[in-house]
Amino acid sequence: MELRDYIRILRQSWVLIVLLTLLGIAGGAAFSIAQTPMYSSSAKVFVSTSGGDSIGERTQGNTYTQNRVKTYADLASTPIVLLPVIADVKLDMTSEELARGVTATSLPDTSLIEITVIDRNPAIAAQVATAVSESLTTVVSSIETTGATDADGNPVEASPVRLTLVQHAAVPQKPVSPNVMLNVVLGGLIGLALGIGAAVLRETLDTRIRNERDVELLTDTPVIGGIVFDPKAKDRPLIVHADPHSPRAESFRALRTNLQFLDAARPERSFVVTSSIESEGKSTTAANLAIALADAGARVLLVDADLRRPKVASYLGIEGAVGLTDLLIGRAELQDVIQPWGRGQLYVLPAGRVPPNPSELLGSSAMAETIAELNRAFDVVLFDAPPLLPVTDAAVLSRAAGGAILVVAVGRAHKGQVKGAFSVLENVDAKVSGIVLTMLPLKGADAYGYGKYGYGYGYGYGYAPAPEPQQQQQQPPQQRADLQPKQEPVGGA
Repeated sequence: MELRDYIRILRQSWVLIVLLTLLGIAGGAAFSIAQTPMYSSSAKVFVSTSGGDSIGERTQGNTYTQNRVKTYADLASTPIVLLPVIADVKLDMTSEELARGVTATSLPDTSLIEITVIDRNPAIAAQVATAVSESLTTVVSSIETTGATDADGNPVEASPVRLTLVQHAAVPQKPVSPNVMLNVVLGGLIGLALGIGAAVLRETLDTRIRNERDVELLTDTPVIGGIVFDPKAKDRPLIVHADPHSPRAESFRALRTNLQFLDAARPERSFVVTSSIESEGKSTTAANLAIALADAGARVLLVDADLRRPKVASYLGIEGAVGLTDLLIGRAELQDVIQPWGRGQLYVLPAGRVPPNPSELLGSSAMAETIAELNRAFDVVLFDAPPLLPVTDAAVLSRAAGGAILVVAVGRAHKGQVKGAFSVLENVDAKVSGIVLTMLPLKGADAYGYGKYGYGYGYGYGYAPAPEPQQQQQQPPQQRADLQPKQEPVGGA
């Protein structure tokens, strides 16, 4: 993934990241509250040796002292030092337990030993620190004494090393732990890391198509249009007709403009509009695109080639009992089944009755002849076909028509399903001319922005003209499509 992908992930999952960060902060605060406050108190012991008369002897003595300091610091946490402390302070613990709270360190480049004791009771911490220091001085004096003794057992020579308690431990006023601020910051950082990790993991595991970039990573087929999401799409599927100044209608007009660049070398302008799975908006896309093409002056035929679940007739409000199936089995002629719609040059060929063998009808020689005749009579022919993965109807029809427009619903179609749709068309040597993204969000990291797919203005400024009165959806029955060859081809309006 590139940097922009990570930025998009952060924008898309910022709620999750913020939530986990706040939970981490709350966890750090709760951990601090649950901890018992601990107090630290320190005492210092000075280590010295008997000096000589010359400068060399004194220097040698100082070096010897600094070397011995490290040994004495380690000696402070041994039972020989701690057991007398337990007895003097009357502590109810073993020397091992006391050693866990005692720390002795030699201060760099000095002859000082700092003895620190941590305890939940500040007075006990100070008392034990002083007691350990005093015990250490006694023990060192005892073990460093060498030489002969008198009759009473007393050493004849004094110890060459002397430890002096130079700083008594004071009773601390503030606890050293827990460090509330540090715990809160660490909790927040851990929560932030978990949030970012969860966002990246969710993006990695999510195989749904989210934006144009996801499609570009799957195929080199161009994305020729993006249809914004409309929560009222079920109530007004023909948005180009119902609300021509809406953002969704502008999306279809942008698609109409881009359609003219598809398969420029192919004289026939027939396209199969299909999708990988159901409910991706292929039928509404085909119908609205047909209306937009007709509004631009093109002679357009919309064919309902979904012989399993036809919807075009219900969307356009026309009679669909007789249509393509009757034409293919020889029960009707083209002039009898094609119906005009609206005030432009838009004509509709309904599906007719649902047959028991849709794939065979769409792949028949009669269908190939019908497609050729329709290409001669109309500037653009759009076939609304079933999804590719459940059935083979659209693949068979795409090969005969010469090109397919694949509709991909953002947030619904998965990458594997789109790959499968391309594989189905490749198996029959059918070409995908372009991809149309539907259900694009208007907000969020994958929002449909200005300038995308050639659309980016025309709404939100308050200057759009008032919509005209709703046109009559169907011309009188006596007006039928003139199937004479078109005068000159129109490159997709």
